[in-house]
Amino acid sequence: MSNLFNHKVFVYGTLKNGQPNYHILTNQENGFSKFVSIGKTSQKFPLVIGSRYNIPFLLNRPGLGNHVVGEIYSVDEKMFARLDVLEDYPEFYDREILDIDIGDGKEKLKCWVYFLKNFPEKLLNLPHITEYKCENEFPYQSESQNVSNILSKENL
Repeated sequence: MSNLFNHKVFVYGTLKNGQPNYHILTNQENGFSKFVSIGKTSQKFPLVIGSRYNIPFLLNRPGLGNHVVGEIYSVDEKMFARLDVLEDYPEFYDREILDIDIGDGKEKLKCWVYFLKNFPEKLLNLPHITEYKCENEFPYQSESQNVSNILSKENL
């Protein structure tokens, strides 16, 4: 069965363990996933919390922001397709393979990472965070499950 887990995905937001959408990774009806490691982006990127739904957005501006902390999962093809639906890829998100540092940073894994596509420059003015956690200050709004609905109705 291990050959089924042919995609490594770096998750930095609501899909992380203990966060609001983690159940998507653990629901076997969506496919299979296996936790690999905690990691952080080898390059710096801006991770911001935006929209009235407090959604974490990773912006594809290498060199700005921080080394973003997240989790690496190996996923099968079905789960990978489910994540594409969640992230509205390729309509509202792009994904790229990036180096993700694990451990002390001497080891790297190539992982898929989702970035918000065609974002307004004003998002870069929001605070850049290192790690997303759904907290009282920025509670994630569960009705924001469909990114395309949010982004088409709301100016970020």
